[in-house]
Amino acid sequence: MVPFSFAGHDLCALPQGALFWPARRALLVADLHFEKASWFAARGQMLPPYDSIATLAALTAVAEETRAAEIWCLGDSFHDSAGCDRLPDNAAAMLRRLTATRRWTWITGNHDRVLIDRCGGDVVDEAAIDGLVLRHEAERGETRPELSGHFHPKFRITVRGRHVSRRCFVATATKLILPAFGSLTGGLDADHPEIVRAIGAGAEAMLPVDNRMLRFPLAA
Repeated sequence: MVPFSFAGHDLCALPQGALFWPARRALLVADLHFEKASWFAARGQMLPPYDSIATLAALTAVAEETRAAEIWCLGDSFHDSAGCDRLPDNAAAMLRRLTATRRWTWITGNHDRVLIDRCGGDVVDEAAIDGLVLRHEAERGETRPELSGHFHPKFRITVRGRHVSRRCFVATATKLILPAFGSLTGGLDADHPEIVRAIGAGAEAMLPVDNRMLRFPLAA
């Protein structure tokens, strides 16, 4: 975990793409996209059906590592609103163990606007806690400090002739976009016009690597 400050709060970025809020013992993740593979399979594009298990295993590991008492999912937790109903039995059991042992809040996203079965936990459109707004997609006109997901930001760099792409956080003084945590998610370049449009000027990509935070200014 790499500690950093955002809008007067001490937070920690995890290289897996999660955010930990020590003062609340809260773990925040975005864009899990459970059951994305089964959604595509129903439409004729066959993908390995293990994405939900892989994502849940990673989420369980970071929840135990941080000893989180709260988990906030910042939207698109399921690839569609019926995704929970398609979870394999072992994945559903893993998820229900997580939601039963911690305060769990699902924030709805554009993929899972109406959750048919939320597998435990509470569902809200957005939340405001301790001065921070939590929602799925950043709102350009929001003046309050805001945490969001939606864009799956990644940062690409060339190192010693090799092209490297890593999930990253994107931040300004008042906006922080989390990367996608799901195992089967693509991403937008951190300086993509859609991200810049949503977050405004003065943004930087943030990569937690080896207990330090690498920061790269993004062009407006």
